[in-house]
Amino acid sequence: MKTFPYVIAGGGMVAGYAAKEMVERGLKAGELCILSADRALPYERPPLSKGFLAGKETEDSIRINPPEFYESHGIDVRLRTRISGLDAGRRTLRIESGNELAFEKLILATGSEIRTLEIPGSDLAGICYLRSVDDSERIRREAANAKQAAVIGGGFIGMETASVLAQQGVDVTMILREDRIWKQFFTPAMSEFFEGYYGARGVRFVKEGKLSKVQGRGEVSGVALESGKTIPCTLVVAGIGVRPATDVFRHSGIDVGDGVTVDEYLETSHPDIYAAGDLAHYPDVLFGKRRRVEHWDNAVSQGQHCGRALMGDRAAFRHVPYFFSDVFDLSYEFWGDTAEADEIVERGDLSTTSFSVWWLSNKRLVAAFTMNRPDEERENAPKWIEAGQKIDAQRLRGAGPLAEAAV
Repeated sequence: MKTFPYVIAGGGMVAGYAAKEMVERGLKAGELCILSADRALPYERPPLSKGFLAGKETEDSIRINPPEFYESHGIDVRLRTRISGLDAGRRTLRIESGNELAFEKLILATGSEIRTLEIPGSDLAGICYLRSVDDSERIRREAANAKQAAVIGGGFIGMETASVLAQQGVDVTMILREDRIWKQFFTPAMSEFFEGYYGARGVRFVKEGKLSKVQGRGEVSGVALESGKTIPCTLVVAGIGVRPATDVFRHSGIDVGDGVTVDEYLETSHPDIYAAGDLAHYPDVLFGKRRRVEHWDNAVSQGQHCGRALMGDRAAFRHVPYFFSDVFDLSYEFWGDTAEADEIVERGDLSTTSFSVWWLSNKRLVAAFTMNRPDEERENAPKWIEAGQKIDAQRLRGAGPLAEAAV
């Protein structure tokens, strides 16, 4: 059984950025092994529902590091390699092939698994999910021959996919469980803006829609709702969430709950075993709560953090949650956590494509959304959230310089 000083279990974004960080800190050839269930080297995931899905980017262009990076630094990347178990006490990983591999330090980064439709007809051809580069390629192929598509779910995956399909001339219907788009995140005014923007570009909405079955013989011909309504389509893209891929770690000797439980250093209950990305259930030292974050920036930041930790740089993970999205010709960004907000302030005009929304808790900034706004807003938002900056809501709401809002 071969032993590596460092192993990363998972070949996604955490692996790509951790490896890069470790190389910059003096990783030697032969020290690192990456075990990936994917068939491709680590790549950026945001383009899968944006530029790559639209055919504007290639697999080469979305790689985090080029193939020669791993070769030149002696990093052993094992693709199409699934992990079947972990023995934390023995510091070994079991591979589905039956082999074992030993490690001195380990990063768990197996990410998430897609939630799938569980209704009659959910096995028909033409039903797609979006998690991997292969998934994105499949949706692109299906869309080339589809005239009508149903997008299930109104979160960022559903919104981004719907915008790409609509721009490719596909007749898109979004089916939402709630009474407005992305209710868990958007304010009512934000939902109204985006629904209007999508509607003006041909996207239709079915709100409070509950699926009863997918119709078709061998291939999708439509989706039926419990209300009795049927949406004709030959392509279904379901963006109904993910769950952390923790099953193989349930009896490993590390604590597992809603993800793999880690401390403020991203270290598990077993020394020298870390977890990062979608998998990590970590204590957010800024907001004083535990959370899992299923976004690009979190995987990048935690991958880099764990890479430094494996190379001896022990520090608490301190980071403002962040994500961005591109839909049609709009780009927006979000920082923070709205859960404890007791006041919402809008800046700009929500009937236009340039506005920002700010969430306050006891007058302190806890979250911000910006779209086509001055640089001072996007630059100050994360700094103020991290600092717990007190805000004058009236001045923030006004048209004066942003700095005047800081108390």
